[in-house]
Amino acid sequence: MPGLDLLDIALIGIAAFAAGAVNSVAGGGTFFSFPALLAVGVPPVIANASNSVALWPGSLAGAWAFRRELKRFSKSLPMLSVVAFLGGIAGGLLLLATSNAAFARLIPWLLLVATVLFAFSGQISALVKKWKPAPDGADERHIGPGGYVFQLAVSIYGGFFGAGMGILMIAALAIQGFKDVHEINALKNWLSAVIYSVAVATFVLAGAVSWPHTLVMIATATIGGYWGAAVARRVPALWLRRFIIGVGGLLTLYYFGKVL
Repeated sequence: MPGLDLLDIALIGIAAFAAGAVNSVAGGGTFFSFPALLAVGVPPVIANASNSVALWPGSLAGAWAFRRELKRFSKSLPMLSVVAFLGGIAGGLLLLATSNAAFARLIPWLLLVATVLFAFSGQISALVKKWKPAPDGADERHIGPGGYVFQLAVSIYGGFFGAGMGILMIAALAIQGFKDVHEINALKNWLSAVIYSVAVATFVLAGAVSWPHTLVMIATATIGGYWGAAVARRVPALWLRRFIIGVGGLLTLYYFGKVL
């Protein structure tokens, strides 16, 4: 493959597999794949675009693996998808009007907030229910207007800069009262795929993708995404929650290290 040797292929292939698997479980896969692209000499802007395109099929694969859980949201999923799509567009437009340096300084704080929100989502959800209790017999999977607004904000963030998007989305869903971690993962994977779709269209049309690198990563990230989702279903919910919090903590420390 032009521009790649076997070591490059191995490095970005393994990194993309890890990214796809981690994204399907918790989010944060960019932590593996983006640095790998930089390590093999891809310029940062092209690496960011190529990374988004490469991880998109992995999100779809992860969502497909959780299709059983997605069916439980048949009433709310269409509107959630529209919200994610519109938020992705808005985030992309916002990125074009904002300095990368300015947003880079915000990233660790956003990740810190997202991780803390998820870690204490049970307590926050209990406070929300105490303040506004749900009526008896209410659908636990119902998403109200506030939930859609929350997801719109997360989708704008994802369209703006995808790192940590999964953690933010998981936190948003958990705070809304969703208890089943696998259902949360199913929604997160699908909505992430919708948001990635906007980025993919933008970067491909702009010609900002290094296809030799991207094609290698698409193949391994897709396999990793499906494998990670299949494994996640067998992992006890408590371990999965701890893993998600751990990924969020590592991402936060990593990005704080970059801006300090």
